[in-house]
Amino acid sequence: MSLKPEQTVLALSGGVGGAKLALGLTRLLPPEQLSIVINSGDDFDHLGLHISPDIDTHLYALSGRDNPQTGWGQRDETWSFMESIRELKGEDWFQLGDRDLALHVLRTQHLKQGRSLTEITQSFAEAFGIEHTLIPMSDDPVRTIVKTKVKTPVTNTKTGMAEVEDLPFQRYFVEQRCQPEVAGFCFEGIESAAASPDFVKRLNDSNLAAVVICPSNPYVSIDPILLLPAVRQALINSPAKVIAVSPIVGGVAVKGPAAKMMAELEIPASPLSIAAHYHDLLDGLVIDQLDRSQGQAIRATGLPVLVTDTMMVNLDIKQSLAEAALEFALNLNSDD
Repeated sequence: MSLKPEQTVLALSGGVGGAKLALGLTRLLPPEQLSIVINSGDDFDHLGLHISPDIDTHLYALSGRDNPQTGWGQRDETWSFMESIRELKGEDWFQLGDRDLALHVLRTQHLKQGRSLTEITQSFAEAFGIEHTLIPMSDDPVRTIVKTKVKTPVTNTKTGMAEVEDLPFQRYFVEQRCQPEVAGFCFEGIESAAASPDFVKRLNDSNLAAVVICPSNPYVSIDPILLLPAVRQALINSPAKVIAVSPIVGGVAVKGPAAKMMAELEIPASPLSIAAHYHDLLDGLVIDQLDRSQGQAIRATGLPVLVTDTMMVNLDIKQSLAEAALEFALNLNSDD
């Protein structure tokens, strides 16, 4: 690989799919060359606790604690806490395992003591033996809201528009199981939030050679990161090569509701749509072999394409995809 010892790489990541590629990158690059910025727009308060789903997914995946059967939570988990919650008729729609609960309790305590989410995340990573730097996108609260169409369409007589219901992301994703029809998204607090100082530092690093947008949902996992004030423009202005790995393979999302969301927004579920979504941000796009036929159409827009195996079903493929994507980024010429 052509990465020089002084050069660095920044990964932008959401949940399970992003964490898989992040793990591959950690197997390829030493801690001093790789940092991972994680979406915190999914964070929410539940049962008095601050929950950070995407951050915890990375903590578990990169420390080998993730549950491969569920794709979320820790392996060998127990559920005494949830059993008691149900017995007491508390809210049980969001599953909190006994071991998982420890992170939420301590995170909440540390936040109340004035520690930043960045500091807390790094302390948890170190405790789990993770040597690479995990950075929440912001220490300020940003909350992803999914605008959904009501089951029985109602037209507002004043505006002439169909009514929509705003659902906090976890209510949509977990409680409602992604069933409501999506009408759009908004990110509460995004205008006043600041990118994490560690994120800004690495984004402005003169040795930054590549930025890898992991195969996470572009609308609810990556957009919150990119919409932080000045982040997108900084990426456009950066001399580093910015590439994305498509989360859509063969017309479906590898994990999560991205394809369903796109269909409901009348956007074709395809790598070409992913390229259009990121448009001026990207220097290159990585797509799966199943979508090879779309490569020509994407290249016709002026965007270089790498076609490879992106289905990360085991650790070897996670690492080989990370290597192929990074090599692709580093070999892009300024006139591509």
